[in-house]
Amino acid sequence: MFEHMDFNYLLATYGYWAVFLGCLIEGETILLLAGMAAHQHLLQLWPVIGWASLGGMLGDQILFWTGRYSGARLLPRLKRKQAAIERVTKLIHRYPSTSVFAVRFLYGMRLVGPMVIGASGLSPIRFSLLNALGALVWATVIASAGYWAGQALESWLGNLKPYRLPIALGVLVLALVIALVRHWRAKVKARRVG
Repeated sequence: MFEHMDFNYLLATYGYWAVFLGCLIEGETILLLAGMAAHQHLLQLWPVIGWASLGGMLGDQILFWTGRYSGARLLPRLKRKQAAIERVTKLIHRYPSTSVFAVRFLYGMRLVGPMVIGASGLSPIRFSLLNALGALVWATVIASAGYWAGQALESWLGNLKPYRLPIALGVLVLALVIALVRHWRAKVKARRVG
């Protein structure tokens, strides 16, 4: 059974679900890969953007409501995220609308940002509208970047079909390395401050 399944089949069959679920949680890496897959005609760009927008918006709505009802109790427990929480708190007080839109573009803010915004008392309707707009812009920018990366790789390597799996694995490994380096740098910075 498994010898007949290849990467292209899995991507074409489960790609949109992977985009939705990946963007529900975090999303940039899976969305870049989906944009590259759209360039290779394994997925279509507009459905990728649509599913990514929906997943990103829904994930942030869940976090917003979590912050609204449990933020006062939950946020102080997130010791490792206190710097991010303080940055979002300052941002939400100075620029409430902009912070809803921008928080998904700021590294380290994607998960705590909507919770802090929910705890701030911002109107749920205002958050939902700005969140939907932000999710759409975010999905369009990241998926398009993946699409253009696919185009650049194709002009450099020629036919990408034999390279699809190595490219996907390379992007995932690169994302993991970047995340580990950022985590390590944050720990070093926390030790210096503490």
